Amino acid sequence: MAAIKTENLVKRYADVTAVDGVSLEIKEGEVFGLLGPNGAGKTTTISMLSTLVHPTSGTALVAGHDITRDPLAVRRNIGIVFQEPSVDDLLSARENLYLHSMLYGMPRREIGPAIERMLKMVNLTDRGDSLVKTFSGGMRRRLEIARGLIHGPKILFLDEPTLGLDPASRKAVWTHIRALKETHNTTIILTTHYMEEADSLADRIGIINRGRVIELDTPDALKRKVGRDLVYITGEVNEAAVKALPFVRDCRKSGARCEISIEDSGANLQALLNAAGRIEEVEVRRVTLDDVFLKFAGQQISEDADEKSESIFERIAVNKAVRR
Repeated sequence: MAAIKTENLVKRYADVTAVDGVSLEIKEGEVFGLLGPNGAGKTTTISMLSTLVHPTSGTALVAGHDITRDPLAVRRNIGIVFQEPSVDDLLSARENLYLHSMLYGMPRREIGPAIERMLKMVNLTDRGDSLVKTFSGGMRRRLEIARGLIHGPKILFLDEPTLGLDPASRKAVWTHIRALKETHNTTIILTTHYMEEADSLADRIGIINRGRVIELDTPDALKRKVGRDLVYITGEVNEAAVKALPFVRDCRKSGARCEISIEDSGANLQALLNAAGRIEEVEVRRVTLDDVFLKFAGQQISEDADEKSESIFERIAVNKAVRR
């Protein structure tokens, strides 16, 4: 069963179409990366799937529930970590988790043990009673992930979860995301501008631009679509022998240095070096998701379609609605 399934999902704001016919099927337990330039429709798509924004047309099932006909059931099955910090600075970590548990109507006998499990999972047990205003950015993000998970959702939406964090804090958040997949089988929908993050975390990636999904595949398959790896060899290169290799697509020499375009350097590099001749230096540049993003979205980046974000008051209203 798909954790999320959308068909021709559309959202229009006046004369701007933020999401334009998105059809997706996301598997249970999958980490799905949603990439795209600013204004592409990422946040609007997540806002519709999490029932914060009503679609103009189209349908979507989240955890088996229709986002339009049964929004409360959807909300009970999802957790959300927003782009902007949304934990209360004047409460402790434990108090934030307690408040969220109450808003979701968790039985009182389950709240205490759940809070301790969540604090342990994100390595905040020793800071559980500290005010959040004393936390670093990475600690706040980890607390927000714990808050999004405390009611046991099947699906977790992470909208730019490491935005503004230092490299060490980002890696700590990545560790927790991997743990969720491995130990809880949580379905995770991730938006990010960090290509390394998407490459290392996502099982599949959808590239969205101008409200449409323009590419959808695994990170490796997307990289293969872009082209070949580049190998730079300095030395006395036998160009004829190199060009005769079946996996070589191009060979350009400039002085003592050759730029060679090959398919799958991991599998074919040794054969290339064996044929190249006398080698002094070798440098390999693998295709990255940055190359994928530039190829499929880089020439189409739209500056005129700003995504509509929900106010914190609307988010609070959504949380209150869960209790009804």
